[in-house]
Amino acid sequence: MNQKEMEQQIIANYQRDEEMMILVFAQWCVNHDLDPIELYTRAYPSQDKNPALLHAVDLTVPKEEAGEVADQTLLGVLSLFGNDDLAFVVTEEIQKRKN
Repeated sequence: MNQKEMEQQIIANYQRDEEMMILVFAQWCVNHDLDPIELYTRAYPSQDKNPALLHAVDLTVPKEEAGEVADQTLLGVLSLFGNDDLAFVVTEEIQKRKN
């Protein structure tokens, strides 16, 4: 594998992992009766609709059919991708639920 192919493979892997992170976020929102698009917009108000998020929302299942997504798992995944603003909004929602 040459350098260019290796770079392309790394980029493809990152994009696939990022899509999984977005799906985990969207499913967590569905599981907690939250709107993933609204939370994302609160975290990133200057961004237009995120096509990857819209696609992930389409892939979510009703919470009755979904497995649990632990709060700490979601926060860890968001942290891995540097989504600190989104993690902050998620933390706010977790605190609301606990109060």
